[in-house]
Amino acid sequence: MIRSDVFPTHEINGVPYRIGHVLPFGATMYGAVINFSIFSKEATGCTLLLYHKGEREPYLEIPFPEEFKTGNVYSMMVYGLNFEELEYGYRMDGEYDREKGLLFDKNIPLLDPYAKMVSGRTTWGEEPDWDAPFPLRGQVIMEDYDWEGDVPLRIPQKDLVIYEMHVRSFTRDLSSGVKRKGTYAGLCEKIPYLKELGVNCVELLPIFEFDEFENSRVVDGKRLYNYWGYSTVNFFAPKAGYAETGELGMVADELKHTIKTFHENGIEVILDVVFNHTAEGNENGPTISYRGIDNRTYYLLTPDGWYYNFSGCGNTMNCNNSVVRGCILDCLRYWVSAYHIDGFRFDLASILTRDENGTPMMSPPLLETLAHDAILGSTKLIAEAWDAGGLYQVGSFPSWKRWSEWNGKYRDCLRKFIKGEGECAPELYARIEGSPDMYGDRGPFVSINFVTCHDGFSMYDLVSYNDKHNEANGEDNRDGANDNNSWNCGAEGETADDNINALRLRQMRNMLTILLTSRGVPMLLSGDEFANTQFGNNNAYCQDNEISWLDWSRLEKYKELYTVTKNLLALRAAHPVMRAAHFDTAVNGTGYPELSFHGLTPWEIDRSAPTLCFAYLYAQDHAKYHTKGDAFIYVAVNAHWEEHCFTLPVMPEGYVWHMSAEAYGASFAPGEEPACKEQKRLTLGPRTTAVLVAKKK
Repeated sequence: MIRSDVFPTHEINGVPYRIGHVLPFGATMYGAVINFSIFSKEATGCTLLLYHKGEREPYLEIPFPEEFKTGNVYSMMVYGLNFEELEYGYRMDGEYDREKGLLFDKNIPLLDPYAKMVSGRTTWGEEPDWDAPFPLRGQVIMEDYDWEGDVPLRIPQKDLVIYEMHVRSFTRDLSSGVKRKGTYAGLCEKIPYLKELGVNCVELLPIFEFDEFENSRVVDGKRLYNYWGYSTVNFFAPKAGYAETGELGMVADELKHTIKTFHENGIEVILDVVFNHTAEGNENGPTISYRGIDNRTYYLLTPDGWYYNFSGCGNTMNCNNSVVRGCILDCLRYWVSAYHIDGFRFDLASILTRDENGTPMMSPPLLETLAHDAILGSTKLIAEAWDAGGLYQVGSFPSWKRWSEWNGKYRDCLRKFIKGEGECAPELYARIEGSPDMYGDRGPFVSINFVTCHDGFSMYDLVSYNDKHNEANGEDNRDGANDNNSWNCGAEGETADDNINALRLRQMRNMLTILLTSRGVPMLLSGDEFANTQFGNNNAYCQDNEISWLDWSRLEKYKELYTVTKNLLALRAAHPVMRAAHFDTAVNGTGYPELSFHGLTPWEIDRSAPTLCFAYLYAQDHAKYHTKGDAFIYVAVNAHWEEHCFTLPVMPEGYVWHMSAEAYGASFAPGEEPACKEQKRLTLGPRTTAVLVAKKK
């Protein structure tokens, strides 16, 4: 028996075609046939555009016959196409009425929202043809990468150490010493460094295809770009300009190889994803894809047809519309199945809770769908639980016990306390515990704890600048946040004053010490471990230069800070009590509370009173945590500008206090800590912290 659906039924200019499969959307290869499928609820007609690679005009336009439309989906199978030399797009016909939100224009070629690769920006920073009528086109790829048995690592979230990085910035500087600078491949060359540091998860700033020339301009002789990529052109295609092999069309394979190599080395990969808006911007923005395909479906519109702007970037996606919801789900499923991605961090995720009128919903369908999806079942879902429209949901983001959150309250509280705001101490105790006041029904691992991220000051700049210095952005220093909770320690920017530089180093150590000994999931900003600087720029979104690129020469200059970070991460890995999945602080098998807080005198603390001096003690029960023996970790914090003496808690007989991290000097790897000369007291100088470990003789 011969199947009738394998034969073409139509022909145009010698190219045969027939009605296609409705699903999946996008362009899918079936042997020598490519199936094209696209949704549009309100278009009155659709035409497929086929281009030879790099040519300005299509060599063939195929209108979809009416019988090729099923519901609101146009589908077509085309025979005899060479996918390696093919680029494609669509034209949509229909009504144009801005006040109704209908923006159809059959003269504008449109990018397929489901394209798996996008041409036009294959080489980073290469000047585009500004007059090109259709610069960003879809391409078809073979899904034939050999993963060689790669499987998701499924590291328990409580055990994660997240390292946030920008693909290009991480290795672009000459000081990185890598061969393939600023690329996916270049990341692989730094894996030994990440493993030595103690990182087991990298979070990549957006790698979905975006246009670095969006709002590009020259300021003081330097080209500024859309550098961070928080302005997505296509959700299914990787950024070609980040690939060493971009011009060769091997972008997908290069990225997959990078992810596989990370997995081989025990490191998960999380993607920062931006579903809250697209690169099409407001009413004055370009028509690239969604606007021309079905504007009223994809975007939140006011009653008079304008764009709601809860993203701060001109438009807001209609995320809880069933079609858009399906698109987002398809996208995440694709990245998990085709690229083996381990998790996603959702930018301005509170937008995902809004309905078609922009009103927050108690049970947003999109979030519930993602939480319960079968394919995403072991995928980590992390929300940036706020948006530019003023909706702040840290601690209250709808979760279905699947979503975790960037804990902005942790960041703000720790920054304020370390610079001397003692009234923050009562809140800080809760943040160190894993924020049970916010996540008490779920667990500490829901809290992604951080002090710095890509958005804002680096840790070095946090202790070196009182004010932002964004003049290089060409916006008269108006952009970027003003509420940084920073302190320059006595001089603005670089200084030759040894006392100020020593204080800055201590302040960075203080923040890292508390961050990496808190319950919850710690997240580090790349380069903070060696005091990387952005020269006071707290909004380097447009800077493809030394402002954003990591200066690896600082690794030698700030080796002490790197060593402190590495040893603290090793201490955390060695003591599961700090990574507990619960908030239990009751007395355990050690005879001590599992986590307790202390003043200068053990067991004496008013948790409601302001202070700049406190300590906390972890008691690790070997039977509960399956360790070799019981262990005790004591963290002493003096954020005061004066010296203070702590009386150490009395330990069980036979236990001796060892110094893990000295207040002013060295830190030690687990197992190498020297015994403290003084076993009853610990004196901390101004603005210092120390970590002690009690072990049996």
